[in-house]
Amino acid sequence: MASLRLPDSIPSPAQDSERLSLGLQGRGVDEKVIVWILGHRNAIQRKQIKDTYQQLYKESIIHRLQSKLSGVLKTAMIMWMNEAPERDAILANKVLKRKKKINQLQVLVEIACASSPDHLMAVRQVYCSLYECSLEEDVTSNISTYLQKYYTFSLPRLTCIVGDAQLIVGLVSSYRHDRELVDFNLAKFKAAKLHEAIEKKQLDHDDVVWILTTRNFFQLRATFVCYKQCYGVAIDQAINSSGNGDLGSILRGVILCIVSPEKHFLSGHRTDVHSLARAILARVEIDMMMIKEEYFNMNKVSLDDAVVRKTSGGYKDFLMTLIGARI
Repeated sequence: MASLRLPDSIPSPAQDSERLSLGLQGRGVDEKVIVWILGHRNAIQRKQIKDTYQQLYKESIIHRLQSKLSGVLKTAMIMWMNEAPERDAILANKVLKRKKKINQLQVLVEIACASSPDHLMAVRQVYCSLYECSLEEDVTSNISTYLQKYYTFSLPRLTCIVGDAQLIVGLVSSYRHDRELVDFNLAKFKAAKLHEAIEKKQLDHDDVVWILTTRNFFQLRATFVCYKQCYGVAIDQAINSSGNGDLGSILRGVILCIVSPEKHFLSGHRTDVHSLARAILARVEIDMMMIKEEYFNMNKVSLDDAVVRKTSGGYKDFLMTLIGARI
């Protein structure tokens, strides 16, 4: 369930654009007006504001926000105003260009495994348009280059390098069937294939990559259930016991993202509110209420309280607005 609150009576895009223009004039910026308007508009309404603002003032509202805002509020607001495929394409490129990126690869997992097939295809199309290179090509070149540069070379390490790149490329290039179709005999068969690879500590095996990157999410959830029923342990725990470093970590992230996206968006971000802000921006129109509930279960403190403690000013007001809190 989404947390975004829309007003009962929504002004026209022209009226919103006029108020935003006034709030962005002069030396000062009326952050409260900016946050109130844009923090209470859904994706369609924000797109209408962008188009109308451009028509009225012959200027991109994103460029205007970039020139007038600063710091983390500017970063978050620009991400919010970008359409979802563009937001994810830009985020993926930033992750791939970072020097230390292993922990950040979970962002690519989220983009590939926590969104619809149509959204992922749109991300790939936008990525090509923005960077004149396919997302798959950048994943292959950047991940392989990074791992070879920062890790001691050995045959097992080389195998993991190839496995990491193959898995991520497979995830971001997939187009899964989006209907709830499950073959339970197939689920049991694939669970056996996964178990065999995990027992042999061959997490980079073609069967593992193929199963996780081609099967629809409903089929994979059934496969994970069969795994636990047949072998007495959850598949993510079995992978953890195999001790296959980075690849094992990525695989566990894939499984968690498929089984429970709301938990995946919180993993690793319990104390880093700026990273959590990325999850808020991505999920506020999808399942933020579930994420808030899960956050409380994990931390025994509400997400609202965490944002209040760890942020301030317009940035705090913006995040609080998005998660449906009263400010």
